[in-house]
Amino acid sequence: MRLALSAFRFQVSLALRTPDTVHVFVTTPLFTVVFLAISEYAGRRDLAPYAILAPVLMSLWAMALFTAGELISQERSWGTLEALVATPAPFATVLTARIFAVTTLSLASFAESWAAAFGVFGIVLPIHHPVLFAACLLTSSFAMAGTALTLSAVFVLAPSARIVQNTLSYPFYLLSGVVVPITFLPGWLRPVSHVVFLSWSADLLRGSLAPDPVTNPAGRLAAIVLLGFAGYAGGSLLLARFLRRVHVLGTLSKI
Repeated sequence: MRLALSAFRFQVSLALRTPDTVHVFVTTPLFTVVFLAISEYAGRRDLAPYAILAPVLMSLWAMALFTAGELISQERSWGTLEALVATPAPFATVLTARIFAVTTLSLASFAESWAAAFGVFGIVLPIHHPVLFAACLLTSSFAMAGTALTLSAVFVLAPSARIVQNTLSYPFYLLSGVVVPITFLPGWLRPVSHVVFLSWSADLLRGSLAPDPVTNPAGRLAAIVLLGFAGYAGGSLLLARFLRRVHVLGTLSKI
Protein backbone atom coordinates (compact mmCIF):
# COMPACT_ATOMS: atom_id res chain seq x y z
CA MET A 1 0.00 0.00 0.00
CA ARG A 2 2.82 2.43 0.87
CA LEU A 3 4.48 1.64 -2.44
CA ALA A 4 1.29 2.39 -4.37
CA LEU A 5 0.69 5.63 -2.45
CA SER A 6 4.26 6.80 -3.08
CA ALA A 7 3.96 6.08 -6.79
CA PHE A 8 0.56 7.80 -6.82
CA ARG A 9 1.90 11.00 -5.21
CA PHE A 10 4.95 11.05 -7.46
CA GLN A 11 2.88 10.80 -10.63
CA VAL A 12 0.44 13.51 -9.49
CA SER A 13 3.29 15.96 -8.92
CA LEU A 14 4.81 15.01 -12.27
CA ALA A 15 1.53 15.23 -14.19
CA LEU A 16 0.77 18.72 -12.91
CA ARG A 17 3.95 19.92 -14.63
CA THR A 18 3.35 18.06 -17.90
CA PRO A 19 2.10 20.09 -20.92
CA ASP A 20 -0.01 17.17 -22.16
CA THR A 21 -2.00 17.23 -18.92
CA VAL A 22 -2.70 20.91 -19.41
CA HIS A 23 -3.69 20.17 -23.01
CA VAL A 24 -6.39 17.73 -21.87
CA PHE A 25 -7.81 20.19 -19.34
CA VAL A 26 -7.88 22.94 -21.98
CA THR A 27 -9.64 20.86 -24.62
CA THR A 28 -12.32 19.41 -22.30
CA PRO A 29 -14.46 22.58 -22.05
CA LEU A 30 -13.93 23.21 -25.77
CA PHE A 31 -15.32 19.77 -26.63
CA THR A 32 -18.24 20.44 -24.29
CA VAL A 33 -19.08 23.69 -26.07
CA VAL A 34 -18.82 22.05 -29.51
CA PHE A 35 -21.05 19.09 -28.60
CA LEU A 36 -23.61 21.29 -26.86
CA ALA A 37 -23.65 23.73 -29.78
CA ILE A 38 -24.59 20.88 -32.10
CA SER A 39 -27.34 19.55 -29.84
CA GLU A 40 -28.72 23.01 -29.07
CA TYR A 41 -28.77 23.98 -32.75
CA ALA A 42 -30.73 20.80 -33.47
CA GLY A 43 -33.17 21.66 -30.69
CA ARG A 44 -32.24 18.52 -28.74
CA ARG A 45 -31.59 19.67 -25.18
CA ASP A 46 -32.39 16.12 -24.11
CA LEU A 47 -28.96 15.22 -25.51
CA ALA A 48 -27.21 17.54 -23.04
CA PRO A 49 -26.12 14.62 -20.78
CA TYR A 50 -24.35 13.04 -23.74
CA ALA A 51 -22.70 16.32 -24.72
CA ILE A 52 -21.49 17.04 -21.19
CA LEU A 53 -20.36 13.55 -20.20
CA ALA A 54 -18.57 12.72 -23.45
CA PRO A 55 -15.66 15.18 -22.91
CA VAL A 56 -15.22 13.90 -19.35
CA LEU A 57 -14.81 10.28 -20.46
CA MET A 58 -12.70 11.36 -23.41
CA SER A 59 -10.29 13.19 -21.11
CA LEU A 60 -10.17 10.15 -18.82
CA TRP A 61 -9.15 7.89 -21.69
CA ALA A 62 -6.78 10.46 -23.22
CA MET A 63 -4.88 10.92 -19.97
CA ALA A 64 -4.60 7.18 -19.35
CA LEU A 65 -3.56 6.50 -22.93
CA PHE A 66 -0.88 9.18 -22.87
CA THR A 67 0.48 8.03 -19.52
CA ALA A 68 0.51 4.37 -20.50
CA GLY A 69 2.46 5.20 -23.64
CA GLU A 70 4.85 7.72 -22.15
CA LEU A 71 5.77 6.11 -18.82
CA ILE A 72 8.02 3.53 -20.43
CA SER A 73 9.42 6.00 -22.97
CA GLN A 74 10.18 8.59 -20.30
CA GLU A 75 11.91 6.11 -18.03
CA ARG A 76 13.93 4.92 -21.01
CA SER A 77 14.99 8.46 -21.97
CA TRP A 78 15.83 9.35 -18.35
CA GLY A 79 17.97 6.21 -18.03
CA THR A 80 15.99 5.01 -15.01
CA LEU A 81 14.04 2.13 -16.52
CA GLU A 82 16.63 -0.50 -15.64
CA ALA A 83 16.83 0.68 -12.04
CA LEU A 84 13.05 0.77 -11.75
CA VAL A 85 12.70 -2.78 -13.07
CA ALA A 86 15.55 -4.03 -10.86
CA THR A 87 13.97 -2.84 -7.60
CA PRO A 88 12.11 -5.36 -5.40
CA ALA A 89 8.90 -3.36 -5.91
CA PRO A 90 6.51 -5.06 -8.38
CA PHE A 91 6.79 -3.16 -11.65
CA ALA A 92 3.09 -3.69 -12.47
CA THR A 93 2.04 -2.19 -9.12
CA VAL A 94 4.15 0.92 -9.68
CA LEU A 95 2.80 1.44 -13.19
CA THR A 96 -0.82 0.88 -12.17
CA ALA A 97 -0.57 3.31 -9.25
CA ARG A 98 0.98 5.98 -11.48
CA ILE A 99 -1.68 5.54 -14.16
CA PHE A 100 -4.43 5.58 -11.54
CA ALA A 101 -3.05 8.88 -10.27
CA VAL A 102 -3.45 10.43 -13.69
CA THR A 103 -6.93 9.04 -14.26
CA THR A 104 -8.03 10.29 -10.85
CA LEU A 105 -6.60 13.70 -11.64
CA SER A 106 -8.50 13.78 -14.93
CA LEU A 107 -11.80 13.56 -13.04
CA ALA A 108 -11.43 17.31 -12.55
CA SER A 109 -12.59 17.62 -16.16
CA PHE A 110 -16.06 16.79 -14.84
CA ALA A 111 -16.21 20.21 -13.14
CA GLU A 112 -14.85 21.86 -16.28
CA SER A 113 -17.52 20.33 -18.48
CA TRP A 114 -20.31 21.31 -16.07
CA ALA A 115 -18.97 24.87 -15.80
CA ALA A 116 -18.72 25.23 -19.58
CA ALA A 117 -22.31 24.03 -20.04
CA PHE A 118 -23.60 26.53 -17.49
CA GLY A 119 -21.38 29.44 -18.50
CA VAL A 120 -22.00 29.26 -22.24
CA PHE A 121 -25.49 27.77 -22.56
CA GLY A 122 -26.96 28.23 -19.10
CA ILE A 123 -27.52 24.49 -18.78
CA VAL A 124 -27.54 23.04 -15.28
CA LEU A 125 -27.52 19.26 -15.38
CA PRO A 126 -28.76 17.84 -12.06
CA ILE A 127 -27.36 14.59 -10.70
CA HIS A 128 -30.39 12.62 -9.51
CA HIS A 129 -28.32 9.71 -8.18
CA PRO A 130 -25.14 11.34 -6.78
CA VAL A 131 -23.86 8.30 -4.86
CA LEU A 132 -24.12 6.09 -7.91
CA PHE A 133 -22.58 8.80 -10.06
CA ALA A 134 -19.55 9.13 -7.77
CA ALA A 135 -19.16 5.35 -7.49
CA CYS A 136 -19.23 5.02 -11.27
CA LEU A 137 -16.57 7.69 -11.71
CA LEU A 138 -14.25 6.03 -9.19
CA THR A 139 -14.70 2.52 -10.59
CA SER A 140 -14.20 3.86 -14.12
CA SER A 141 -10.95 5.48 -13.03
CA PHE A 142 -9.79 2.17 -11.56
CA ALA A 143 -10.83 0.23 -14.66
CA MET A 144 -9.03 2.75 -16.83
CA ALA A 145 -5.82 2.18 -14.91
CA GLY A 146 -6.15 -1.59 -15.28
CA THR A 147 -6.81 -1.32 -19.01
CA ALA A 148 -3.93 1.11 -19.53
CA LEU A 149 -1.55 -1.33 -17.82
CA THR A 150 -2.09 -3.72 -20.73
CA LEU A 151 -1.06 -0.94 -23.10
CA SER A 152 2.04 -0.23 -21.01
CA ALA A 153 3.01 -3.87 -21.28
CA VAL A 154 2.78 -3.67 -25.06
CA PHE A 155 4.81 -0.46 -25.09
CA VAL A 156 7.71 -2.21 -23.35
CA LEU A 157 8.55 -3.80 -26.69
CA ALA A 158 7.05 -1.07 -28.90
CA PRO A 159 9.34 1.98 -29.07
CA SER A 160 6.96 3.76 -31.48
CA ALA A 161 4.28 3.96 -28.79
CA ARG A 162 2.81 7.22 -30.08
CA ILE A 163 1.62 5.48 -33.27
CA VAL A 164 -0.46 3.12 -31.15
CA GLN A 165 -1.70 6.03 -29.07
CA ASN A 166 -3.01 7.83 -32.13
CA THR A 167 -4.95 4.79 -33.32
CA LEU A 168 -6.64 4.22 -29.96
CA SER A 169 -8.19 7.62 -29.39
CA TYR A 170 -11.17 8.71 -31.50
CA PRO A 171 -12.12 5.27 -32.88
CA PHE A 172 -12.26 4.09 -29.28
CA TYR A 173 -14.63 6.93 -28.35
CA LEU A 174 -17.08 5.71 -30.98
CA LEU A 175 -16.68 2.03 -30.15
CA SER A 176 -17.28 2.58 -26.43
CA GLY A 177 -20.40 4.67 -26.93
CA VAL A 178 -18.86 7.76 -25.34
CA VAL A 179 -19.77 10.14 -28.17
CA VAL A 180 -22.89 8.38 -29.48
CA PRO A 181 -24.99 5.59 -27.92
CA ILE A 182 -24.05 2.03 -28.81
CA THR A 183 -27.51 1.56 -30.32
CA PHE A 184 -26.42 3.77 -33.23
CA LEU A 185 -23.53 1.45 -34.07
CA PRO A 186 -23.85 -1.42 -36.58
CA GLY A 187 -25.35 -4.54 -35.07
CA TRP A 188 -22.24 -6.64 -35.63
CA LEU A 189 -20.14 -4.12 -33.69
CA ARG A 190 -22.29 -3.82 -30.56
CA PRO A 191 -21.09 -7.05 -28.88
CA VAL A 192 -17.52 -5.74 -29.16
CA SER A 193 -18.54 -2.51 -27.48
CA HIS A 194 -19.81 -4.39 -24.43
CA VAL A 195 -16.31 -5.77 -23.85
CA VAL A 196 -15.04 -2.19 -23.44
CA PHE A 197 -15.63 -1.02 -19.89
CA LEU A 198 -16.22 2.59 -20.96
CA SER A 199 -19.45 1.52 -22.64
CA TRP A 200 -20.75 0.41 -19.24
CA SER A 201 -19.40 3.58 -17.61
CA ALA A 202 -21.00 5.92 -20.12
CA ASP A 203 -24.36 4.19 -19.93
CA LEU A 204 -24.40 4.10 -16.12
CA LEU A 205 -23.30 7.73 -15.78
CA ARG A 206 -26.11 8.86 -18.06
CA GLY A 207 -28.55 6.74 -16.08
CA SER A 208 -27.44 8.36 -12.83
CA LEU A 209 -28.34 11.77 -14.27
CA ALA A 210 -31.91 10.74 -15.10
CA PRO A 211 -34.68 11.00 -12.50
CA ASP A 212 -35.90 7.46 -13.22
CA PRO A 213 -34.61 4.56 -11.08
CA VAL A 214 -31.42 3.02 -12.41
CA THR A 215 -31.75 -0.60 -13.47
CA ASN A 216 -29.32 -3.07 -11.84
CA PRO A 217 -26.72 -0.52 -10.68
CA ALA A 218 -24.74 -3.05 -8.64
CA GLY A 219 -24.41 -5.44 -11.55
CA ARG A 220 -23.31 -2.70 -13.92
CA LEU A 221 -20.74 -1.40 -11.45
CA ALA A 222 -19.50 -4.96 -11.03
CA ALA A 223 -19.08 -5.23 -14.81
CA ILE A 224 -16.85 -2.14 -14.81
CA VAL A 225 -14.77 -3.48 -11.92
CA LEU A 226 -14.44 -6.96 -13.46
CA LEU A 227 -13.35 -5.56 -16.82
CA GLY A 228 -10.83 -3.38 -14.97
CA PHE A 229 -9.49 -6.42 -13.08
CA ALA A 230 -9.29 -8.33 -16.36
CA GLY A 231 -7.22 -5.52 -17.85
CA TYR A 232 -4.94 -5.45 -14.80
CA ALA A 233 -4.48 -9.21 -14.79
CA GLY A 234 -3.80 -9.33 -18.51
CA GLY A 235 -1.42 -6.39 -18.29
CA SER A 236 0.49 -7.93 -15.38
CA LEU A 237 0.95 -11.22 -17.25
CA LEU A 238 2.02 -9.51 -20.44
CA LEU A 239 4.37 -7.22 -18.55
CA ALA A 240 6.06 -10.13 -16.78
CA ARG A 241 6.41 -12.00 -20.06
CA PHE A 242 7.75 -9.01 -21.94
CA LEU A 243 10.21 -8.15 -19.20
CA ARG A 244 11.60 -11.69 -19.27
CA ARG A 245 12.01 -11.40 -23.01
CA VAL A 246 13.78 -8.04 -23.00
CA HIS A 247 16.05 -9.28 -20.21
CA VAL A 248 17.13 -12.12 -22.46
CA LEU A 249 17.49 -9.95 -25.56
CA GLY A 250 19.03 -7.01 -23.70
CA THR A 251 16.71 -4.50 -25.35
CA LEU A 252 15.14 -2.93 -22.25
CA SER A 253 16.86 0.43 -22.56
CA LYS A 254 16.63 0.78 -26.34
CA ILE A 255 14.41 3.62 -27.58
